Amino acid sequence: MLGPALLNLIAPNAALSGVTELAIFLIILNAGLEIRFADILEAMRGRGLLLAALSFLIPFIGGAAVAAAYDQDVMRMVFLGLCISITALPVAVKLLESLGILHTRVAKYALATAVANDVAALFILGIVLNMPQSLNLADADAAGAVGIATLKLGALALVVLSMNGLLTWLDTRDISIHAVPESLIRVFGPEALFGIVIIFVLVFGTISEALGFHFVIGAFFGALFLDKRHFLASRYEDLRATLASITSGFLAPIFFAYLGLEFHPDAFCEFGFPAVVIVVSILSKLFAGWLGGRIVGMANREAIGLGGVLNGRGVMELVVAGIAYQKGFIGPTMFSTLVLMGILTTFLTPILFKQAFRGERLAAYRGVRAD
Repeated sequence: MLGPALLNLIAPNAALSGVTELAIFLIILNAGLEIRFADILEAMRGRGLLLAALSFLIPFIGGAAVAAAYDQDVMRMVFLGLCISITALPVAVKLLESLGILHTRVAKYALATAVANDVAALFILGIVLNMPQSLNLADADAAGAVGIATLKLGALALVVLSMNGLLTWLDTRDISIHAVPESLIRVFGPEALFGIVIIFVLVFGTISEALGFHFVIGAFFGALFLDKRHFLASRYEDLRATLASITSGFLAPIFFAYLGLEFHPDAFCEFGFPAVVIVVSILSKLFAGWLGGRIVGMANREAIGLGGVLNGRGVMELVVAGIAYQKGFIGPTMFSTLVLMGILTTFLTPILFKQAFRGERLAAYRGVRAD
């Protein structure tokens, strides 16, 4: 309302953009703390991998097909497919927790799928950001660009896997690394805890940026290693509370406000494209969740509920859309469409799930535990 979309009292500027960059960094850090590296490995096993693959590929193909039907270039096809494929883990966690069904089979598969989808999206984002804005697949240089980006991504993956291997090696020998930050906190005080975390994550972000990827990709993977197993278990909840206060209480609202300032309602001179994107994004995730749920042995109602949970794109999709717009890979029409899609699907997520489990059925399902 305050921005160019309506009253035009505030316009996007460099200062707000800088604060928004900090907000994105802490939002991604917070998302990384919601996941453990072990969760990613667990999501890649057995039938859960098939469910995760279907829940990513079907929406991705649907989004790319819509972009192709509207004569969009390759980059816009990729980003539209990417944003439609994302499932926001924080949205899924909060919904399942508020409904009291975090212990059920729907929750188990929904969270594993969200982890796999978000990690896959960040990997693809890393490759795409290393390519020219106007990529032509018929170009002889296209294969070279893809190859170089893949090699860089392999280098980043090697850093991440090496860190995981080091932590696993320390675990097998009962070597604790808790004493290092604990001793620092005794010297510098409890306020140092947040600074230690930021420095640790900044190292991964710097490596990511040095390889040509966006800073937040490295930050996300750095945050994955900050779990209770390797960090201060006694102070872990304090860390999460501090981060939540800064992020949810202050910086995240600025991030959403900045998206509002960047929103272009005049981009919707034709409602066909946004309407088709929103419909395809909802139906493709519902279908993918239902199909994957049936394959892993869920009842029909459970599978529909799973598709409903997976529909929430949340802040992760908005971060990807914001990065793509900032880097010039998508235009104002695509950006505004993705913002609208992300907000609508997040609002619809609890509604879709509750429609699958109406009234007494939901209360009964709370008593069903995952296998």
